[in-house]
Amino acid sequence: MPDRGGGPTGPRIRVGRPSRRVRTLLMTLGVLAVLAMAFVMFAGFWTDWLWYRSVAYSSVFTTTLWTKIGLFLVFGLLMALAIGVNIWLAHRLRPPLSAMSLEQQSLDRYRMSVAPYKKWVLLAITALVGLIAGASASGQWRTWLMYVNGVSFGQKDPQFKLDVSFYAFDLPWYRFLLGFGFAATVLALIAAALTHYLYGGLRITSPGARATGAATGHLSVLLGIFVSLKAVAYWLDRYGLAVKSSDFKATDNWTGLRYVDANAYLPAKTILFCIAAICAVLFFATLWRRTWQLPVIGFGLMVLSAILIGGLYPAIVQKFQVQPNEQAKEAPFIRKNIDATRDAYDIDDAQVDDYAGKATTTDDTKLRASADAAASYRVMDPNVVSPAFQQLQQKRNYYQFPKTLDVDRYKGKDGKEQDTVIGLRELNLQGLPKRNWINDHFTYTHGYGAIAARGTTTGTNPAGSPDFTESGLPASGDLGKYEQRIYYGEKTEQYSIVGGPQKELDYEEDGEKTTSYKGNSGVSLSSAFNRAAYAVSFSEPQILYSGAIGEGSRILYNRTPKERVEAVAPWLTIDGDAYPAVVDGRIQWVVDAYTTTNGYPYASRTTLGDTTADSLTTNQRAVVAQQNQVNYIRNSVKATVDAYDGKVKLYEWDTKDPVLKTWRKAFPGTVKSRADIPQELMDHLRYPQDLFKVQRELLTRYHVQDPAQFYSGSDAWQVPDDPTNKEPGAVPPYYLSMKMPGQDAQKFSLTTTFTPKGRPDLGAFMAVDADAASKDYGTIRLLRVTTTVKGPGQVQSELNGNDDVAEFVRNLKGTDSDIEYGNLLTVPLEGGFLYIEPVYTRGGTQNYPLLRKVAASYGSKIVFENSLGEALNAVFGVEGDTTTPPTEPTQPPGDTTKPPVTGSAALKQAIADAQKAYTEGETALKEQDWTAYGKAQAALEEALQRAAAAQPKAGSQADKPASGSDKPASGSDKPGSDADKAGDQADKADAKGIDQVSDQGS
Repeated sequence: MPDRGGGPTGPRIRVGRPSRRVRTLLMTLGVLAVLAMAFVMFAGFWTDWLWYRSVAYSSVFTTTLWTKIGLFLVFGLLMALAIGVNIWLAHRLRPPLSAMSLEQQSLDRYRMSVAPYKKWVLLAITALVGLIAGASASGQWRTWLMYVNGVSFGQKDPQFKLDVSFYAFDLPWYRFLLGFGFAATVLALIAAALTHYLYGGLRITSPGARATGAATGHLSVLLGIFVSLKAVAYWLDRYGLAVKSSDFKATDNWTGLRYVDANAYLPAKTILFCIAAICAVLFFATLWRRTWQLPVIGFGLMVLSAILIGGLYPAIVQKFQVQPNEQAKEAPFIRKNIDATRDAYDIDDAQVDDYAGKATTTDDTKLRASADAAASYRVMDPNVVSPAFQQLQQKRNYYQFPKTLDVDRYKGKDGKEQDTVIGLRELNLQGLPKRNWINDHFTYTHGYGAIAARGTTTGTNPAGSPDFTESGLPASGDLGKYEQRIYYGEKTEQYSIVGGPQKELDYEEDGEKTTSYKGNSGVSLSSAFNRAAYAVSFSEPQILYSGAIGEGSRILYNRTPKERVEAVAPWLTIDGDAYPAVVDGRIQWVVDAYTTTNGYPYASRTTLGDTTADSLTTNQRAVVAQQNQVNYIRNSVKATVDAYDGKVKLYEWDTKDPVLKTWRKAFPGTVKSRADIPQELMDHLRYPQDLFKVQRELLTRYHVQDPAQFYSGSDAWQVPDDPTNKEPGAVPPYYLSMKMPGQDAQKFSLTTTFTPKGRPDLGAFMAVDADAASKDYGTIRLLRVTTTVKGPGQVQSELNGNDDVAEFVRNLKGTDSDIEYGNLLTVPLEGGFLYIEPVYTRGGTQNYPLLRKVAASYGSKIVFENSLGEALNAVFGVEGDTTTPPTEPTQPPGDTTKPPVTGSAALKQAIADAQKAYTEGETALKEQDWTAYGKAQAALEEALQRAAAAQPKAGSQADKPASGSDKPASGSDKPGSDADKAGDQADKADAKGIDQVSDQGS
């Protein structure tokens, strides 16, 4: 080509080559880019370490980290060696000369292109597969820790007589090793075959032998390893039958062996194991025989055996032996499944008693008295009254309450324990007057105070509102003095930066103040390095340079109780509902946590996300572990999270649980002993709802222990839909202080109802002793209904069709209000069942629910009254009025001869009292305070009766004016005027549909 630079002697022009300064700059930028990328990757690791150190659980971080690193290195290296050695060996065994064929000539071009980079290609391939395998293996850290720390269950499975720990801890690890072995062998076989083909050891279209002797021997060994692993798989499959899930008529999610498994699959797996072992030996024998004939015959025999023995034979046994007499054939295996399932879900001690469901007495007075003792009827529904808490106790728009409040027990001023509805006033950033970075993360950082109300009574201002025992901002009441600032809560999902130069909004008794966080939680941001790490980790560059961050600044994050417990104990399954308790001057979030496994032999599996769902989990509370399938569960840990400093404590609860013992060995020092639980905290611990819902779902079938009856499903139950909720969903369990038949006193309990499968009537009632301080804690009692009794849905339907309810609803339309049903409580009473349901109204002048009516049903009778006391009186046909006090007698008791006091002075006093009662009634009517209005009406009636009695008869001395007076006492000339006004007043109330007086103090 022509010389474009002027010939050999002309000047040489360097085109496009950068100067040294530019090259240095580019290298510097490249190094900085690499360092920046490394820092971004490091930032996540570093902030995690800082967080675990801040909560004093750094051992969890290090144990988990080193376990993952160890598994990554070991299995990544093993996979890399398996692939690399076999590629190297295939290359080493390549033939010295390749046949001169078109196929080989084409491959020569690839060999020539690869030849200069062989080592780099080998390193790249082995590194890639090693990284992938190592990353996959590191995800098995839980399986490894359970395997090396597993403890005995002390129970053996009924088929193989092995300890349950083999299935729960050992078998999963063996299966992982087997899967890894299969993957390594298959990849090595593919890599070796490709290398042999590339270098002429294998030929497809060339004339002559298809494989060299070296290639034949190499690939035969790999195939022999594969078949050997298949033999091991057949052997492990024998034990896998004990934890295998299958479809079965008797129950969904059947787990364990059935007749066909024990009598067809089990011997088939043993035979296939033997055939696979022989076939593997034949493959290894090709090292000497250098022929594929016998291995191919053996492999074909193994495949044919798998089809005939492993597939066809079991199908024949099922078709011709089992199906004609399935109930009898499966009975022994159903018995094993029942026993294992009841034990695995801790329902084996459930007490099942027959219960007629019909009253054993006709004495109405006795029934009424028994009703008072049977339960503390919770008319404040925590699933309904949250808007009332929000409206009456929110105080500021930037505070909020959860949609579903919690039920706990607290002592009142009289020292007696009472069911209490409680919620925390948490921060709501959506309600801030102005949203910006400083307000969101520095100024508004915490909620303030616990708000509590009695569960069995209502307040009077306004009537039907919660009867608050702790209220206000700051809160005060029965809970005494405690740290009210809530930095950690269920709704606190954003990060906050506290303790630095920027002050936080706060409250004290004399009003709004500012404060600076004094707790020791969170991570210090005093270091520029830490600030940079969090700026990268949170994608928030302002953290790096903001002047609002300085000496003493700390960043708080992972602030919900669920997040914190999951982080410090990643081996636990967390309950969907944490609840607050005021303990020893602090607000503590109580979190129930579960140990689970899906390797309990013969125990049927359940999906936690499905069994813990109910009518409230759609939008009000969380669901535990959505798709986590388990067949063993224990509430082994009670955890607490301090609402002020976020400190997490884990307490052992189930001292016998082998799964917890295993994890405590893996993470020593993280779980405190049960003896360390303070008594004040013990008073607030309760039976968890999610465990109860899992157990009740299992008990719909597994309350039956007779295999024949279990198979037929004749006594199967179902959890009914919530009759008070328009959306479909199971009725939630209810906390209620009540006593079951045979109990002497009320117990704080968790209750639910069942209906027969496919029918609406009541099938059973279930209650568990939910008081952790009780010696009977966790005792499940079931009442199996033996007669036809109305179920919850039927009671609700009858209530909706009740004439009084219809009239009440019609009257509400005039006030632009809606009716809202509360929890339908079911209580066993004197052989029958008493249903109690609070009814709220919402709308009109108030946009939050107020209790207006109470419905009650017993036997065939259903009533709809103004108060709980009236409803109980009416449903049992007992005279009495618990809403208004009895009128005071106008004469001494027992004196029937002495006439009432008369005279102008008495008449004047009676008229004054009537006028006062009338005025109070008008005021109460305007304020919609129905309790006060009812009391005023009663006082008005009593005063008018006294006025009528005091009025002198015609012709009497009293007719004459008093000395010095020419006219009667003021107002005495029209004693009925106040009564007329009162009547008009009552008519107005009726027209508005608000004639009820809602005093629930009974």
